Amino acid sequence: MTTATAPPTDAEPAAERRPPGRSVLRRVWTSYAFRRVCQSVFVIWLVSTITFLLMHFMPGDPIEIMAGRLSSAGMTHDQAIATATNMINYDVGAPLWQQYLQFLQGLVTLDLGNSLTNPSSTVFEHVMEYLPWTLFAVGAGVVLAVTVGLTVGMIMAYRRGSAFDHVMTSVGSFLTGVPNYILIAAVVVIGYTVLDVLPFLEMRGRITAGVEPGLNPVFIGDALYHAILPILAFSFTATGSFMLNMKAATTEVLTEDYVTVAQARGLKSGRIGRAYVGRNALLPVIPQIALAVGTLVGGSIVIEQVLDYPGAGQMLMSAITNRDYPVVQAAVIVLATSVVLASLTVDLVLSKVDPRIKTEEA
Repeated sequence: MTTATAPPTDAEPAAERRPPGRSVLRRVWTSYAFRRVCQSVFVIWLVSTITFLLMHFMPGDPIEIMAGRLSSAGMTHDQAIATATNMINYDVGAPLWQQYLQFLQGLVTLDLGNSLTNPSSTVFEHVMEYLPWTLFAVGAGVVLAVTVGLTVGMIMAYRRGSAFDHVMTSVGSFLTGVPNYILIAAVVVIGYTVLDVLPFLEMRGRITAGVEPGLNPVFIGDALYHAILPILAFSFTATGSFMLNMKAATTEVLTEDYVTVAQARGLKSGRIGRAYVGRNALLPVIPQIALAVGTLVGGSIVIEQVLDYPGAGQMLMSAITNRDYPVVQAAVIVLATSVVLASLTVDLVLSKVDPRIKTEEA
């Protein structure tokens, strides 16, 4: 004998009547992480679209440019046009909307054609040959800036009004106000030309000739040796900014009531600094890490030109000079994506450190 199940009544909680799958989807849809990922995807799409339009409205036809190079190598004009069209991966004679759809399809599949100046490699292969070196130098520069800037900034706050505070405040203001390419140029001129202690000519490039790439101490040490000057250049401005901002944030936290209560309870100064002051002072500084990464990646064009460091910035400048439109297009998109992903990572980390962010943006 079977018993019929009574239908749910209005008195039953709504959560019990809602299908489990819908509840999971609702939590994902309303989550802070999902919203930030969607915003990042939208920004990447917007940058890609603007880059596509700029490349098409710039003077000069990449097909004709590439066809001219192929014709000089012995091809007929028709053969050169067909080869160049195939290399760029979309027909520039097609309607703009059709070219855009082909561009989006190539972007999703990481196939934006071949480089005009290096036809044997695809655009993304060409970009990825240079991008890791820039990310390595920028990443190491940010790590150095964060380590030095936050440490010195906290010490300045604890010793505010002292000679150390005044000196380091001046240093931080100087580093923040003077462009990093001027500072590193001054370092090179003084160290190499005046004092003759900096082997600048040996430090140019990415690695020393004859050193085989690989995860071994020889290659890592040599790559770090050649990247010392770019790392210093990328860390200059960020260090000054972190010093001043960390000092301001720490000074504000030291005046909070919970710090005074912790001191009155007799807690050790080291514990107060770690558990109460340091963590709360870091909250307003963490978002600046993403801003620093974006600024430094964008500024890599000048730094790499000054120091003759073959990274993504130097590659982008060379592609613009040679009117290698597919490489310019891919390089801008990849660099913008790197900045967006760095910002996304920092925001997700900050949301874990400070859960209030989730509720404020809900």
